[in-house]
Amino acid sequence: MEPEKICRILQQYRTVAVVGLSPKPDRDSHRVARFLKEQGFRVIPVNPGQKEILGEQCYAGLADIPESVEIVDVFRRSEAIPDVAEEAIRIGAKVFWMQLGIREEESARRLAGAGIEVVMDRCIKIEYIRCGLSGRSKE
Repeated sequence: MEPEKICRILQQYRTVAVVGLSPKPDRDSHRVARFLKEQGFRVIPVNPGQKEILGEQCYAGLADIPESVEIVDVFRRSEAIPDVAEEAIRIGAKVFWMQLGIREEESARRLAGAGIEVVMDRCIKIEYIRCGLSGRSKE
């Protein structure tokens, strides 16, 4: 995906479900989610083994979230992507974001066919900083 589109996504959408969010502060998923919260994003943890992470109620799956989700940010192995992608389609997510090292072409095609923008193999935190958005107003 072109850098301009990524920057637009990060400016346009503010609600992020982080699938595979770890409660451990030393994990990438935790650091990224904490950063997003600090930037004013609404972060919704998705981890079936947890009740709360980063002060936010944790949900077992995307379908359990009682509010609209704009970005689904996935910290799971490639083999888990198809199931998460199907959930994202069912809930009407706008963007499906696969973190660094994660690519799943068939799911990307299905998501795009459902009108969902797909970002693969990129870190949302790195891209946010690269776009020059870090430290901007929370609005």
